[in-house]
Amino acid sequence: MSALHTFSQATYLIQIFTAVFLTILFLQSGVDKVVDRRGNLEWLKGHFAKSLLAGVVPALVTAITILELAAGVLSGVGCLALIVLRDSTVAFYGAVISAVAIIALFFGQRMAKDYAGAAVLVPYFLLTLLAIYLLAQQ
Repeated sequence: MSALHTFSQATYLIQIFTAVFLTILFLQSGVDKVVDRRGNLEWLKGHFAKSLLAGVVPALVTAITILELAAGVLSGVGCLALIVLRDSTVAFYGAVISAVAIIALFFGQRMAKDYAGAAVLVPYFLLTLLAIYLLAQQ
């Protein structure tokens, strides 16, 4: 095993850490939307009540739940593939789906005029972009 303080090993560790982070972030959020769908729907209906999205909240919750679960599962399986096979392909696609999910969440927050909520997503998005870039490295 080569030294961990080399650039290539540091990149490898960052790949693993970002995949773990995205796994936790999106699996927790997606599972919460499945387990407490009613509570999430009620809160989001109020959140979007004065926006153009008010009439399609249930469909949007379903779509974002699918995106979040896909991002979390792909990131988790990709993390295992990174550790066992040193293959970043699945984790890369997990990060791409994560970026799509964050953009969808950002769009929703902006449409609801929750600018503070939208701003909170920016660091997550930047981390996801970094993950995409680093996971493209072999």
